[in-house]
Amino acid sequence: MDRERDDAARELPRLAIGPVAVLAAVFAAVLTALSGRYGYHRDELYFLAAGDHPAWGYVDQPPLTPFLARAATALFGDSTVALRVPATLAFAAAVFVVALVARELGGDRRTQVVAAGLAGASGQPLGVGHMVSTATFDLLAWLLICWLVLRLLRTGDGRWWLAIGLCVGAGLLNKYLVALLVVALLASVLAVGPRRVLRSPWLLAGAAVALAVAAPNLWWQADHDWPQLTVAEGIGTDDGTENRILFVPDQLIYLSPLFVPVWVVGWLRLWRDPALRWARPAAVAYPLLCVLVVALGGKGYYVVPLLIVLLVAGCEPALAWTRRHGRTWPVVAVLVTVAVNALVTLPVLPPSSLAVPMALNKEQGEQVGWPALADAAAKGWSTIPAGERARAVVFTQNYGEAGALDRYGPARGLPRPYSGHMSYADWGPPPDSADGPVLVVRQEDADGIERYFTDCRRVARVDNGHGVENEEQGAAVVLCSGTTRPWSRLWPSLRHYY
Repeated sequence: MDRERDDAARELPRLAIGPVAVLAAVFAAVLTALSGRYGYHRDELYFLAAGDHPAWGYVDQPPLTPFLARAATALFGDSTVALRVPATLAFAAAVFVVALVARELGGDRRTQVVAAGLAGASGQPLGVGHMVSTATFDLLAWLLICWLVLRLLRTGDGRWWLAIGLCVGAGLLNKYLVALLVVALLASVLAVGPRRVLRSPWLLAGAAVALAVAAPNLWWQADHDWPQLTVAEGIGTDDGTENRILFVPDQLIYLSPLFVPVWVVGWLRLWRDPALRWARPAAVAYPLLCVLVVALGGKGYYVVPLLIVLLVAGCEPALAWTRRHGRTWPVVAVLVTVAVNALVTLPVLPPSSLAVPMALNKEQGEQVGWPALADAAAKGWSTIPAGERARAVVFTQNYGEAGALDRYGPARGLPRPYSGHMSYADWGPPPDSADGPVLVVRQEDADGIERYFTDCRRVARVDNGHGVENEEQGAAVVLCSGTTRPWSRLWPSLRHYY
């Protein structure tokens, strides 16, 4: 055991700061150049609205991502390019952390650069790096935690628990999924060691740091009866079966099908290599986390950060293979991966050509057509007699539609929109004095919502102009004469979480 500890604590290779920094800068430049293409994602519109209603929590998420969205637009301006600055910076930082993980596993400068490049070119990281989402900052938080845990395991220095606790706390302020990573890592260390790190008094100190950082949001959730549990339950009920069916296929495509041999070899290396015996918990944590996510009906991308750690571990044997068998086919595989992943995850194609990429990544289509939705709503609003508009209300089915009208509506003469979806329900209802017409914006097949209103008729239809079959293509703008009950009594029935 002492020999293993001495081997693990040996001096690490030099960090390839310069090459990795250049690589991260190239990725950042590409993402910035593409940030203005298409438009906002529905979630980004929601984050902008949530940022305008600052709180320590929201029914479906902690406060960090809305806070960053508000900070970005305050500092850099009101545009997609400005909003996505934090996402670009987080992606660049994640690329750098990947290099740190490679170094921690004994990778030389070349291995560090290759690992950072492969991770940055992977599909799911590119997709979340392109736009603001909770998954964007989750990726960075998880990779930081993995790196710090590897450092803890390699050195045995319990003081690293403090840094781990800080990152876990920050991760909890962004998304509660980080708790699954913590469970998987702790259980893995307990199962295969080195268990001495669990006996360190610094572990409790790190846990205290994590709770202290996350405390404001945890308090908010407790004070509001833990609405996020309701949201999670609804997601599991609606999408759990599909998520379980697609989980294994998703693991094969989230980075790239051509990268699968690399991360498989990486898992085998972490499990078998005597020099990396101290890092074996990383090999155990990945399948354990998969089991947890499948059991909960979660989405396959939740485990991608650990998949990246396996990819990093596989880079050294992959490079050794290329030295023996030549570089031609590996280089071709990487170039094909970069091209395919860029087409699937980044806004490089004309919007009218998104049918194929959307088969793999529907989020591409969710960035198209929001101004057109606002145009359709404005057309519907114009049908309301001017004398009745002071008492009229614009109501939307979901937060994407409400966010779009928040962003684009004022320029079109529209009033503030209301919605019962997610935290928008907490920012309503309209006053009971608003007893005039109701302009309802809803998805094409969501006509059930009209039962809460009277004398409804369709007055406009959303057409994004590109033939993109996203959730709002063909959405209806419906004018109703009023509500079936006053807004204050109707509002609990209109609240929904999914």
